[in-house]
Amino acid sequence: MEHHQVAIYLAAMAAGVLLGWAAPAAGPGLEHAISPVLGALLFVTFLQVPAGELVRSLRDGRFLSAALAVNFVAVPLVVAAMFVFLPADQAVRLGVLLVLLCPCVDYVIVFSGLAGGSSRRLLAATPLLLVAQMALLPVFLYLFMGSELADIVEAGPFLEAFLTLIVIPLALAWALQTWAARHPAGQKVSEAATTTMVPLMAATLLVVVASQVPKLDGNLGDVAAVVPFYAVFLAAMAFIGKAVARLFRLAAPAGRAIVFTGATRNSLVVLPLALALPDDLAVAAVVVVTQTLVEVIGMVGYVRLVPRLVPEERPATVC
Repeated sequence: MEHHQVAIYLAAMAAGVLLGWAAPAAGPGLEHAISPVLGALLFVTFLQVPAGELVRSLRDGRFLSAALAVNFVAVPLVVAAMFVFLPADQAVRLGVLLVLLCPCVDYVIVFSGLAGGSSRRLLAATPLLLVAQMALLPVFLYLFMGSELADIVEAGPFLEAFLTLIVIPLALAWALQTWAARHPAGQKVSEAATTTMVPLMAATLLVVVASQVPKLDGNLGDVAAVVPFYAVFLAAMAFIGKAVARLFRLAAPAGRAIVFTGATRNSLVVLPLALALPDDLAVAAVVVVTQTLVEVIGMVGYVRLVPRLVPEERPATVC
C-alpha cells in the first residue's frame, strides 16, 4: 500500500465524489467523522517519529525561521497578488483566504516524507505553525476584507483543533512509544498502528470529499472559478519554497520540507471554521474542500518533481 499510496488517495477522493453524489443525505453525518479520522491519522504520523527527535528538531532555529517565513511572509504576498483577480463573491473570496493563508499541519508530513523531506522537522514545527496561523489569520482577513469579515473568525475552532488534532494524538503517540520501548506487547501494538497510515489517509480524504460534494449543487460555477488560482498557487510555491530554503541555506531534506509546507494548506483543519459560517457564506466550505482536491492531485507531481527541484548535494571530488 505504501508503494501505491498516491494512487490510493486519488481513488479515495473519487470514491468520495461518487458517495457524495449518490448519498447526499449522509453529508452531515460524515462531517462529524472528519475530526476523529484526522486525529487518528495524526496519531499514527506522530508515532513514527520518536519524542527525542521532535525535541531536537525544535532547536533547529534556521528551519523553523524558514517555515515561518515561507508561510507567513511569502504566502500572503502570493495571495495578495492573486486576490484582485478572484471572483467578486465574498463567500468565495473568504473561502480562498481561509485555506490559502493557513499552512498544513497534517498530511504535509506524509507527502514531504515521500519526496525525501524531513518529516521530523515538520512534525516539530507543527504546533508553532498552528498557533501562528490562529493568531495571524484574523489580521490577514482584516487586511484583505476589512473588519466585518475578520470578526467572524473565532479562536474556538482553532483551539479545539489544537487539542484534538495535536495535543491528544501527540500525547497518545508518546505514551505508546514509551510502552513499546519497555514491553514487547507495546512494540507489537506500535508496529500494527503504523501500518494504518495509508488507510487512514484514504479514509480522511474520502470522508471530507463525500461530506462536501452535496453542497456543490448550484455553486459549481463559483467553485470551478477558483481551481486555476489553486493550481497557480501550487506552481508558484514550488519555486518560492526553493528560494526560501536556499536563502536559509538548508540541506536537501529540510529544503524539500520547506517547499511542501509552503505549498500545502490547512484545508482539513480550517474546514470546521468554514462550516461554522453563516448560511450566506456557506459556499466558503466547498471552496475550501475544492482546494484539497486540487492540492492532492498536485502532490502527485510534487512528490516526483521536488526531489529534482531540490536535489541532494553531491560531495566535492578531489582531483
